[in-house]
Amino acid sequence: MSGVMRRQFIMLLGGAAAWPIAARAQQTERMRRIGVLMGYAESDSDAQARVAVFRDGLQKLGWTEGRNIQIDTHWATPDDAEAVRRLAKELIAPQPNVIVSSTTPTTTALLQQTRTIPIVFAIVADPIGSGFVASLARPGGNVTGFTFTEPTMAGKWLELLKEIAPRVVRVAMLFNQVSATYADYWLNPFKAAAPTFAVEAIAAPVRDSSELESVIAAQAREPNGGLIVMPDSFTDARRVEITPLAHRYRLPAVYPFVFSLKLAACCPTALIEPITFGGQRRTSTASSRARNPPTSPCKRRPSTNSSSISRLPRRSA
Repeated sequence: MSGVMRRQFIMLLGGAAAWPIAARAQQTERMRRIGVLMGYAESDSDAQARVAVFRDGLQKLGWTEGRNIQIDTHWATPDDAEAVRRLAKELIAPQPNVIVSSTTPTTTALLQQTRTIPIVFAIVADPIGSGFVASLARPGGNVTGFTFTEPTMAGKWLELLKEIAPRVVRVAMLFNQVSATYADYWLNPFKAAAPTFAVEAIAAPVRDSSELESVIAAQAREPNGGLIVMPDSFTDARRVEITPLAHRYRLPAVYPFVFSLKLAACCPTALIEPITFGGQRRTSTASSRARNPPTSPCKRRPSTNSSSISRLPRRSA
């Protein structure tokens, strides 16, 4: 495919709604190929919903599977770095026209395999610090996409935690040290904000799910502890373990995404207070609106993040 045709195709992913219908009808029905690398298990219902929204968005723009596009979707859990690398290589082998990448680990793996095929990332915290783009305005290279967060949100999460649990004096930020290679992006403002709220900021890294309970239990061992779960593909994928553990150990907690509420709501003694900064659906569809890299700037959408807070009953003396 020529460079011009590739640019037209990626523009359709992001802005075809603005094209005249007649001009779109003149496009040839040649089959284009889209690769999608999801950093989640295929059984993850929320991740499946994101892919479904992406497909639906493409269809509304005139791109239908089996007629003018083929979508190859690969799935790998965020704590399986070897599988992510292998699937990235497999996805690139047939030379798709464009690739949609879900997370920081998947984007890293894809860039290790190609510097020419356009890549659109959908859920990346720190694209500049991760080395994906030169700047948000001028990403350069073959990558562009969306970032939906600001590092200063870490201080806001701390403030919210203190509002629901004023006695908290120790707060741990939970993350996976393998998948969250950008951890300092959140940890630095988190630690900087801690003195303002008279709390001790604690970095709580884990290597895999087997360490989750010991880390959460350690935070609950002394009174007046709290938990903030870092936005991370690992903590996202392991929410079915993290949320019940925080409840079991009676830790007031702040979660980065609203779907953690589904799990916390199952706990009979938990009072849920969602703090929403926009709809999850908009975050899911961000990748379908991206334009041609490298000329299209990365889009920062802090309003598309959803945070949720779980307030738990005070531990009895």
